[in-house]
Amino acid sequence: MDNRLSSFRGCLLGLAAGDAMGYTVSDQTMDEIRENYGPNGLLGYDLVNGYAYATSYTQLAAYACNGLLMGMTRGQMRGVMAPYVRYVSLAEQEWARFQSYRRDTGPKSCWISGEQSLRYRRCTDNLMLDTLSKGVTGTMEEPKNRFQTPGALTSAVPVGLFFQPDRLDRSEVVRLGAEVVALTHGSPAAFLSGAALAYIVSRVSWDGDRDLRRITKDTMAMLKTEYGNSYAKAVQELCAQLQKALELSVQILTPEPEALDQICCNAAPGILAGALYAAMLHPKSLDEALIAAVNHSGDSAAVGALTGALVGAMVGADQIPDFYLEGLEPAAVLETLATDMHQGCPMEKMSRFFDCEWEEKYIAPAD
Repeated sequence: MDNRLSSFRGCLLGLAAGDAMGYTVSDQTMDEIRENYGPNGLLGYDLVNGYAYATSYTQLAAYACNGLLMGMTRGQMRGVMAPYVRYVSLAEQEWARFQSYRRDTGPKSCWISGEQSLRYRRCTDNLMLDTLSKGVTGTMEEPKNRFQTPGALTSAVPVGLFFQPDRLDRSEVVRLGAEVVALTHGSPAAFLSGAALAYIVSRVSWDGDRDLRRITKDTMAMLKTEYGNSYAKAVQELCAQLQKALELSVQILTPEPEALDQICCNAAPGILAGALYAAMLHPKSLDEALIAAVNHSGDSAAVGALTGALVGAMVGADQIPDFYLEGLEPAAVLETLATDMHQGCPMEKMSRFFDCEWEEKYIAPAD
């Protein structure tokens, strides 16, 4: 398998694996986790009916992929398109419709809306769901709220995968990472975490860079350069969290659960810092990274999802243990999305080549 394709697949599958593993213990303190699973904490999936259930962290990442690919396809096939964030917004609003307890019978723009595994109501952020359900989303300049929870943070992961020098340059990817989070989370601390995450994922997946400590330092420099004037306080807060992750990652005498609790993995900056900490400690083993990522008193599903995305992108899909893929609810859909994100739209306006399968997924559902 192509190394970059393996990285894309590993990123989305790792995200779902970390989400599903952490979901089991997201509402538990570390003491409760040890009481329920033993002194070493949770060491793998706690399956339900043989399945590892993913939450809205995985669902939103999938819908963001679908939205980005719809935008790309319209741009290439029609020669005109709205900004990419608009397609992500439409896709996520469709996701919110299918989270309703009432069966939605409206039209589908996203092919993944036909996949039951992405329609189960497992939303980790009801305020975010309410924002999307009302159809009134925000921007960085005109936020609709001051939410800084990590509910939309995983939507920035596909933005990082979407980077290509002839498609979006790095600064555009950073901006888009912030924009997709700002749709539902108006706190600069939240959407700048999205900008940082998109930048980091692009470095890992496209450049093949595996030195997370250097990437983290580069991320802090990027944030100060791009947003240090307009969002000085938020940049300072986020960089402080990232610096704490760097410092704790070399303090080998500090137990991992204690270090993650020091980072305080609840708001978006802490979630990103916690995931980087776990990934820096275990960059070559998704299993070890996820065990570190979910065993603490914070939002285990969110930290698990971001850790899985980062380490999965670094090791590639071929190095994800089989026991993380067996029973992983949306694995087949995520592999398809990862392949499409890697390939990109194979058609262009006035071209004689036409891909019927691509049309069925990214053109026909919206028409």
